[in-house]
Amino acid sequence: MTKNILCIHHSSLLVKNTQASLKFYCGVLGLQQLERPNLPYDGAWLDLGNQQLHLLELYNPDPITGRPDHGGRDRHVAFYVTNLDPLKNDLEQGNVKYTVSASGRRAIFCRDIDGNALEFIEKPD
Repeated sequence: MTKNILCIHHSSLLVKNTQASLKFYCGVLGLQQLERPNLPYDGAWLDLGNQQLHLLELYNPDPITGRPDHGGRDRHVAFYVTNLDPLKNDLEQGNVKYTVSASGRRAIFCRDIDGNALEFIEKPD
């Protein structure tokens, strides 16, 4: 068997309102929108360098309440960042709560407005 899988191209998250989610993903996190194909539902494609994050405005069967307080104990998408300190500042300015990784590494977790858990890991030198 050959190894044919190269990398993750994109991750998708379900959102209730694309425009409200873009205020978080673009306004707080600073991501840029990409051109999106014409699909029968709203959403947005966001640039992550060699990968993308797709926001899909579709019904979410998962509950928003009752999720673990720490996103590391829930399914989540993890991103490398060059420096956690400016991100922490941006989250605080946007009134977004976050938790610190229990592993001791430089990583934090937060949730978007739809309860999706996100991890941000400071990439080692």
